[in-house]
Amino acid sequence: MTSLGIDVGGTFTDIVAHADDGEPVLLKVATTPGAPEQGALRGVARLLERRPGMRVAHVFHSTTIATNALLGQMQLELPRVALLTTDGFRDVIEIGRQNRSELYDLNVTRPEPLVARADRFPIRERLNADGSVLVPLDLQSVRAAAATLREQNITTIAIGFLHAYVNADHERRAAETLHAELPEATISCSSEIDPAYREFERFSTTVVNAALAPLVRRYVEALECGLRDLGVDAPLFVMQSNGGAVAARHALRRPAALIESGPASGIVGVAALAREIGIERALGFDMGGTTAKAGTVVGGEPEVATEFEAAGRTHSGRTRRGSGFPVRFPFVDLAEVSAGGGTIAWLDGEALRVGPLSAGADPGPACYGKSERPTVTDANVVLGRLNSVALLGGAFPIEAGRSHDAIGTLARKIGRTVEETASAIITLVDGEMAKVLRIVTIERGNDPRDFTLVAYGGNGPLHAASLAEELEIQRVLVPPSPGLFSASGMLTADLRAYESASLLHRADAIDDVYLDGTFRALERRVADLLREQGAGGETIRCVRTCAMRYDGQSFELPVPWSGDVATAVAAFHRKHATVYGYSLDDEPVEFVQAQVTGMAPVGARVAGRRAPFGNAPPQRRRVWLGGAHGTGEIPVYEGSRPSIAGPAVVEQYDATIYVPPNWTLHSERDGRARLEHDRRA
Repeated sequence: MTSLGIDVGGTFTDIVAHADDGEPVLLKVATTPGAPEQGALRGVARLLERRPGMRVAHVFHSTTIATNALLGQMQLELPRVALLTTDGFRDVIEIGRQNRSELYDLNVTRPEPLVARADRFPIRERLNADGSVLVPLDLQSVRAAAATLREQNITTIAIGFLHAYVNADHERRAAETLHAELPEATISCSSEIDPAYREFERFSTTVVNAALAPLVRRYVEALECGLRDLGVDAPLFVMQSNGGAVAARHALRRPAALIESGPASGIVGVAALAREIGIERALGFDMGGTTAKAGTVVGGEPEVATEFEAAGRTHSGRTRRGSGFPVRFPFVDLAEVSAGGGTIAWLDGEALRVGPLSAGADPGPACYGKSERPTVTDANVVLGRLNSVALLGGAFPIEAGRSHDAIGTLARKIGRTVEETASAIITLVDGEMAKVLRIVTIERGNDPRDFTLVAYGGNGPLHAASLAEELEIQRVLVPPSPGLFSASGMLTADLRAYESASLLHRADAIDDVYLDGTFRALERRVADLLREQGAGGETIRCVRTCAMRYDGQSFELPVPWSGDVATAVAAFHRKHATVYGYSLDDEPVEFVQAQVTGMAPVGARVAGRRAPFGNAPPQRRRVWLGGAHGTGEIPVYEGSRPSIAGPAVVEQYDATIYVPPNWTLHSERDGRARLEHDRRA
């Protein structure tokens, strides 16, 4: 039986088929941005033509459709959303926090709310902070709202009542009433989506979830239907932002948990690779056609955060707070920058710039034959590091002359040669990507020199060595089929379910019995969700975590729950010291939230393979080596060899590895390549 991985990226859609007893089938096709399922299905059809009779056991899929829709991509329009909220609080979703995405810009604007003010319906009800009823729920106001919604044909609804994270009764009864009045409506309740305090973030998460629900449902149904039409009647699993898989139909319950689906797949693969070969600290670096991303894996597990801003703007890899829509779900902690093969180089006056605009899949870099604008890929073609005739094993033609012409236009304006301009473009984009590597290491309290850099994506291995030198990392690991590694990585993912409950009790007012009961209730809910997706009860593993803070602090830190309050408090003090450089051991500590993540294997695993070394004699190509090395004729290998001393280029179907001077590439039979820097150089 075969496991199928489909990763829809900004430029290419990657498809990997791993059989239990055979070589993987690898395929890259152009992404169709307006209808990403079409490109995916086209690729699957082509793969099945290559392997007729292939029996597929599982299909894993990662998608950027949620992010693209929130960013306003054409043909992915969000529906009109209504919000039912406590009377007097209809504007919380718009007032938000006092974050300014541009601190010194007097004309800074916030993103338009996903719910227009006219579509926010005040409902007469009110709970106290302890969940007690101050004003009973007025069901007549709910029915009146339903009548207006029916009249205006609004079927996408979010419900967010004050303090519903403590007592969900009002939200539940309001949802039941709406279902009775509007059977076709899609309803998201904040007490189910994000049962935690901070009303703005809870309302925002619920509204985002509601807005994405119809779009994700249509997408999943179209993909499932298309797969069935191709004869693939296997269960479909979708990657979540937290690095776990979820059955496609269950993904519709919390579509907001899919926003970071695509980027998470690669880090999941890095974690599996790190566990397999015993790497304690791995730094994943993914450079594709549109963006570059980085994340860390420590002890075999990806680092995870609990809140992000969907569709927010970034600056040097950091999200500009207040520029997007807050979403509270666990997600793989990544930093991202607009620096991919399609990133466009341009002039700001007389200064050369790279990004943030990208040529994307269409029209793509100049060498793809549809554009005149120079990109990072064009720079690598000019420098000789990328094949000037074709990529993807000859299937994707390259027009090198167009790259020279496009970069030559810039070169003439700044008074440099074409090669010098191309080299400057690479230096600039490497500098941007080095920033995101520093964000997920140095800014998180980690020393990058303690990490192994794992480089993947279609362009990652091309830039990895220079980035490693910048951060003084001595070892780079290139996984098998690096250009399709995210598609392979998701095949290693477990089923994952997440549930949480609000606590808001000081440590001296809570006991082990109460917390244990809370965790057990959450574990039962998580286990039920996993069993509904096909997990065997004996395979389910749960991880308990407490969100904790000092009494009076605004934000909390996650701490593993080991079974007693005193141990958790001590662990919190230590973590606070690690993250912030100090602890307040005499200050009271508050338990804010109980969190349970459940995991279970799907049954699909990537089979190991032995990759034959290439034996064709290397060609030679003129390549710009940079620095004191200038330009030189260096060997270009088709496929890896046991050991290759730099400078050299290694070309594979899905990626190109550049081995600079003073680096050596060592290849393993399983397809991995290891780049090591000569410390004496």
